[in-house]
Amino acid sequence: MSEENKGEKTLMDKLKHNYRLVVMNNETFEEVGSYRLSLLNVYVIASSIFVLVAILVLILVSLTPLKRYIPGYGDVKEHAELLKLNEELQSMETQLAAQKVYTDNFRKILVGEVEEGAEENAEPVELPDSALYVERIEEDELLRKEIELSEQIEERALLSKAANFKPSEVPIEQLYFIPPVTGIISDGFNPKMNHLGADILAPKNTPIKAIMDGFVFTSDWVLETGNTIGIQHANNLISFYKHNSVLLKKVGSSVKAGEAVAIIGNTGTLSNGPHLHFELWHKGKPINPQDYINFE
Repeated sequence: MSEENKGEKTLMDKLKHNYRLVVMNNETFEEVGSYRLSLLNVYVIASSIFVLVAILVLILVSLTPLKRYIPGYGDVKEHAELLKLNEELQSMETQLAAQKVYTDNFRKILVGEVEEGAEENAEPVELPDSALYVERIEEDELLRKEIELSEQIEERALLSKAANFKPSEVPIEQLYFIPPVTGIISDGFNPKMNHLGADILAPKNTPIKAIMDGFVFTSDWVLETGNTIGIQHANNLISFYKHNSVLLKKVGSSVKAGEAVAIIGNTGTLSNGPHLHFELWHKGKPINPQDYINFE
């Protein structure tokens, strides 16, 4: 038998050699337990435990959210989701800023806030030369043309409708107005207090009616007056219906006298209860609607 075979046999014999592990009481030296072990058994048990622990760790990593804490695992998918969420957030911020500018300007028009001398005192804005030359993308050009075409079509439709409401020479005193709603007047026309209409109290869910034939030129939500609708009539007359709960007509819609255009409500920061704030404008100036309409 060669020396190499003797060495292998000696190593295997050592692994298979049995040892006894005795557990004794430290004070009485009483034998508590006795176990027969070998190096091979210890190796097999340790290897089995290591394999089981590795399998459990792999299962936890693959089936639980712990995998997110491992660098590089799932970063590609999460990165794409973060990019998409970031784009949506930027789009929402842009829309919110545009909506704020729109509502502020529209509110100033409705409540009659005009900043005198704003254009004279405005400082000129100097733009860099790079702002004059912007490279346009083909898709943007197509979208811009579609928007311009739709705006032209809408403008022509409004102009054609407005042509049917040319100013007439009929005195306003000779015109007949249908009351938008009947009820108690809680606050009347008072230009000194910037109250340019009349507040009429009426039951909940009462329909608001158009005072004359016309077409809707505005139908939107405003911060101070809530759901507001405006109608252009003949004879250079405009009527506003504010603080509504629901708007029943859209911009460009033709309406008949007595047709429901909204539902009474309590919307807007200037409203403290269900009512209709009604305004009547003639030739660009507010007039007292109680002089021409009986609301009782």
